[in-house]
Amino acid sequence: MGISPEPGSLGANVLDNLLRVGFAGDIYLVSRTNKQIAGRACLAAIDELPEGVDAAVLAVPRQATVEAMAACARRKIGAALVFASGFAEMDDEGRAAQDAMAHIARDHGMALCGPNCIGFANLTDKVALTFEPLSLLPPPYPPPQAGQGKQGASRGVGVLTQSGAMCSTLRLALAAKELALSCVVSTGNEAQLTTEDFLAFLIDDDATGVIVLFMEEVRRPALFLALAARARAKNKPIVLMHPGRSKRAQASARSHTGAMTDNHAVMAALVAREAVVLVETLDELIDTAEIFARFAQAPSKGAAVMTNSGAFKGYALDLADTIGLDLPALSADCAAGIKAVLPPFAAIENPVDVTAMSIRDASILGRTAAHLLADPAMGSLLVAIVAGAPRFAMDKANAIVAGVADLKKPVAVATMGDETPLPAEFAATLRQKGLAFFRSPDRALRALARVTWYGNAATTAERRAESVPLPQPLPQIPPAANETKAAGALAEYQGKAFVAALGVAVPRGELARDPDQALTIARRVGFPVALKAQAAALAHKSDVGGVILNIADAASLAQAWDSIAANIAKTRPGLVLDGMLVEAMAAPGIEMVVGAGRERGWGPILTVGLGGLWIEALADVRLLAADLPRDTIIAELRKLKGAALFCGHRGAPPADLDAVADCALRLGALLRADPRIVEIEINPLVVYAKGALALDVLMQAAEA
Repeated sequence: MGISPEPGSLGANVLDNLLRVGFAGDIYLVSRTNKQIAGRACLAAIDELPEGVDAAVLAVPRQATVEAMAACARRKIGAALVFASGFAEMDDEGRAAQDAMAHIARDHGMALCGPNCIGFANLTDKVALTFEPLSLLPPPYPPPQAGQGKQGASRGVGVLTQSGAMCSTLRLALAAKELALSCVVSTGNEAQLTTEDFLAFLIDDDATGVIVLFMEEVRRPALFLALAARARAKNKPIVLMHPGRSKRAQASARSHTGAMTDNHAVMAALVAREAVVLVETLDELIDTAEIFARFAQAPSKGAAVMTNSGAFKGYALDLADTIGLDLPALSADCAAGIKAVLPPFAAIENPVDVTAMSIRDASILGRTAAHLLADPAMGSLLVAIVAGAPRFAMDKANAIVAGVADLKKPVAVATMGDETPLPAEFAATLRQKGLAFFRSPDRALRALARVTWYGNAATTAERRAESVPLPQPLPQIPPAANETKAAGALAEYQGKAFVAALGVAVPRGELARDPDQALTIARRVGFPVALKAQAAALAHKSDVGGVILNIADAASLAQAWDSIAANIAKTRPGLVLDGMLVEAMAAPGIEMVVGAGRERGWGPILTVGLGGLWIEALADVRLLAADLPRDTIIAELRKLKGAALFCGHRGAPPADLDAVADCALRLGALLRADPRIVEIEINPLVVYAKGALALDVLMQAAEA
């Protein structure tokens, strides 16, 4: 609807694309001002269409979209696609118009794609409802699908973005790499259909083996995570780029597609749980997709690196260490095989420098590569070479191809020298064999690191947290102690009683209602003691003089009671305390934080890291899914910037990370089992050589 005869106009491009891909269905043109376009008759209005048309493309201005949607509903059209922008991403008036279109769609059982999108092209089924000229894609239209055509054909790649420009960019980039494209979809503002709807289609689509996503908001997190799990089960990797770590990026997303951006750190932790490969750059998005597309089995072991530059070896080791890609030692058999191929002065190690002898005898490259691929310690291979003059470059390409007959493991070939001229057939020779080709060994290494991460994450994702013994029934949430209780919040002593019932150790102590009771408790637990003011509305007691530590005797305890009472009266006038918590002083240890909370839409999430004062000064924490297995939690703890403290820093005993993991497992199990719990944080959790002790607990529960 809204087609015009001008070349390059939105409607004209859609028509050209449909004809170009060989669409076999009926095409109806609607134009108020033209009776005929491109030799095809035009209808004057949507209301002249036959009932039940499958889809309508609305190439009309924003002001005309709502009425056009209403007309589509009258003709019982199944779906509508809206290109126009200026809706929720613009202003309140635009949001109202967008909402009106969505209501029409829902009320009449229509599917609505957009607005503010460039449409989609299902290249498998030859349906191209996009104004992006498909003439920019290399022929044929559509490209060959997985398993079809020449040797080295890739798995089909589905591209799904909220941004139209990114949809076009990724489509062209992947096609230029001679990868098979199945579907490319731009969802725009997602007034009704969201990324999750199209993702579900791609997961079930036989022609799609790899899914590339560029998202500015995950609008239905629970559904997205469930779909990611289904994709993983089908060995269909999802490669995701999600800008929005910074405040400015979040603001940009809101003005671009109207996204109400989610908590990026929470998103990253939970999609990683389902083995979604979250990348940071467009290069990584494209490159990782290529490795996945060309090689159906992701590696779980590290990479072998072969080069003809000795200087590259050290660089490769540094970069691999930075990006977390293991470069394993060669097995004895592999080392012996390579030693028989290379000259005596060559160092037999990973990375392997084949030396300048490869100039005289390029077959060294292929023979060395064959040994590296046969090594069971290696999950993939990068061949990073200086290609040299055109004749030498082709000798090297042919030698590499000859040496990698078995492509069960990913093989990437990268040339050094950026845009140094290469023979036109160089890349084609490698790709026809099914190898991934890069102009940058950096990009190749980063892509291999991502697919190797996926190989391990997909295995871990199948393992959930071991069963943690929680008390049955679960502990009762204490009622409000007085009228000053903050909504849903609990006082420290109540939170400690709750976590103690879960099996988390807390200091010996009790709540005292008056100084005499405090003295009785102190004598029972033993001096020195800590004295802390207690009220649900008093989350940060130290800030208002509500905590005194290392109280040595009865006289000091009485003085401390009076001092805290005076501080609270001055800083929080009118606050009624439940009492004061008297506790035995804990021995010093490593102060950590373990917390669990619920993120809107995403569900339970764990926080682990350095606690106490460190949490604000260093923010050295990691967010984790609430159902990770113990060994994965411990591995994440060892990734903290301060992880050296756990190993016995300066003669101190090593920290009991099992105790930290046990605490995290219990809090994760609690939030999964008890929807009443909104948030619970133990900070600090003091960790010792054996065991850990919760020194402070903040807890919030949903009100009954």
